[in-house]
Amino acid sequence: MFMYGNSHLNRREFLKLGGVALGAAALLPASFNPAMKVNPRYLLQEPFPQADRLGRVVEELDRFVYVRSAPNREAPEVGQLMGDTVVPWIREVVGSASGLRNQRWIEIPQGYVWAPFLQPVKNIINEPLASLPDFGGGPGMWMEVTQPYVEVQLVNANAPYGHRIRFLVESNWPIRLYYGQVMWVDEIRTNAAGETEYHVFDLYGSLGDRFWAPAHAFRPIYPDDIAPISPDVENKELVINIARQTMSCYEDGREVYFSRVSTGRDGEDGVGLTPVSDYLRVFMKYISTTMTGGTSGAGYDLAGIGWCTFFATGGIAVHTCYWHNNFGERTSAGCINATQEDAKFIFRWTSPQVDYFPGRIDQVAGTGVRVVQA
Repeated sequence: MFMYGNSHLNRREFLKLGGVALGAAALLPASFNPAMKVNPRYLLQEPFPQADRLGRVVEELDRFVYVRSAPNREAPEVGQLMGDTVVPWIREVVGSASGLRNQRWIEIPQGYVWAPFLQPVKNIINEPLASLPDFGGGPGMWMEVTQPYVEVQLVNANAPYGHRIRFLVESNWPIRLYYGQVMWVDEIRTNAAGETEYHVFDLYGSLGDRFWAPAHAFRPIYPDDIAPISPDVENKELVINIARQTMSCYEDGREVYFSRVSTGRDGEDGVGLTPVSDYLRVFMKYISTTMTGGTSGAGYDLAGIGWCTFFATGGIAVHTCYWHNNFGERTSAGCINATQEDAKFIFRWTSPQVDYFPGRIDQVAGTGVRVVQA
């Protein structure tokens, strides 16, 4: 759950669906009644706004976020944005959110939205490939989504295995992949409309879900994109600070990289905590995988989690996060949530190196990791 002042914002379904929500093409008025039943297929947003920087609302399927007249929780409400709405991102400002540590707000044309609810995205259209190269495992490539979201067609429509996909199919909601997700592509086709589509899926951790998706929404990832950073430096250390919610890379004791992150929530029962230790090491890395957890009734399966660097038992890793923008706050279920750029840097900078195919390595003793409490 997110804590919004003294109110609990329900994130159960959000985690279960892996951040999948439906969009609204316009700002809803402040008088909008959230109990009103709306056919989600009338809420699709096409095309996306024309702006270099965009923000996607990361709320749940049938929920919304408030837009305020000023970057202040107490400012008048000027409207509401349904989940997955994409809006121009004008700038990030420091405002006021009493009762919360995160004071960042995003200015959009209609007003201000609390930063954790807007994923920073772009809308990049790619030239589809005519064929797929072979990097060792047969024709296929890693690719990343470069649009705010892209609707996909489920191939195994009669047997959706993942509970996230099953929920969407049973609810008759569209299935989407989101900006920054990394998938494996192994086939190209031209559909009845003459458009190029890719066959995309998770090469690792998949629960069986495979899709046909518009090719223009995916940027190919090439071997040079995963080339190691500073491979000749032997004395490297990754330090994660729980109190400050930061991550630093050190070479020979000198800090060379710094970023904000989101570590595990501070649960009283110890669930969701990031382990504190001075003696951890990178032992497994995946270019992308599906991550699952929780119980059958309240679990989650998140597809296309890119740039995963595992360093502790229980599946604790540094990885990308497309379902919130709450970096600097404890938000995760124990992992280190990072931006796409930060997670990719850690993946390339830490040892050992990962070959493009199979795109994973495990059972190794790599770069040292230290997780400190303060």
